[in-house]
Amino acid sequence: MPAALHRGCHRDMIAFGPVPSRRLGMSLGVNNIPPKICTYSCIYCQVGRTLGLSVERRGFYPPARVLNEVERKISDAGDVRVDYITFVPDGEPTLDLNIGKEIDLLRTLGLRVAVISNASLLWRPDVREDLMSADLVSIKIDAADDGMWRRINRPHHSLKLRTILDGIREFAADYSGRLITESMLIKDMNDCDESLRGIAEFLSEISPATTYLSAPIRPPAERWVLPPVEERLNAAYQIMSEFLDHVELLVSPESDLFVSSGDVGSDILSITAVHPMREVALRDLLARRGEDWMLVERLLKSGTLMETTYRGEKFYIRRIESS
Repeated sequence: MPAALHRGCHRDMIAFGPVPSRRLGMSLGVNNIPPKICTYSCIYCQVGRTLGLSVERRGFYPPARVLNEVERKISDAGDVRVDYITFVPDGEPTLDLNIGKEIDLLRTLGLRVAVISNASLLWRPDVREDLMSADLVSIKIDAADDGMWRRINRPHHSLKLRTILDGIREFAADYSGRLITESMLIKDMNDCDESLRGIAEFLSEISPATTYLSAPIRPPAERWVLPPVEERLNAAYQIMSEFLDHVELLVSPESDLFVSSGDVGSDILSITAVHPMREVALRDLLARRGEDWMLVERLLKSGTLMETTYRGEKFYIRRIESS
């Protein structure tokens, strides 16, 4: 059984969910990047450290296969509402050379399409063009000064923050969809007034529909990473609100109502590859599908799932195999 589950997960990795999203409602995920290829190796990443730091765009999956996998997931979901089809992969989604074609294909399904990006490639005209047809684009800005950016996001050596910020400005000026931003706040790093004001001043130039302020709530790549204390979170909200009209704090877990629309074991592995699950959420999913905890124990024993603890709470994450 473990081997079959592992193969099934590999086949299903392109589409997963729907999963509850604090920003997008019920989101059907598109994992268009193999683990874990990214332009950054963020200290707080819930998927772990980057295995392949890269800025080279290339095709990973045929666009028709992406469409077919998403169609199958939508069909399996039945009456479950899907608010967005969301590109939220193991790595940076714009590294996928075919993402523009995939967005266009997925929009034919009559659902809104979102892309969650770290914005590191928006300095490229082809990337900006590829994202223009998305209904929503979320970009990440954790720092507006070079030193803090390098400490938190640990970018590919060829990237330059000033060039990235200029690309974000160009994209925001031309994009007609809903643009939102997210900044991950880390204790004793970018939660000081100086860093917060720098981020806020930049964001005020691009006028996002909503500015989200997040804190680590799942196991980070580096175990020493912690969320800011409540006082600093409140200060962050106040400072951002001086510059921006719509600011929201995202510092509590999303709903635990995860959906399994097919084989429960494969669904657990595909979800936890990009979205670590709290123990309470995993137990709830199993109960609703009439499964017991023995299924999780088999996945743990097979080595395809791993258990970790962060701030006193258990999480379950699919083990990433390095190539």
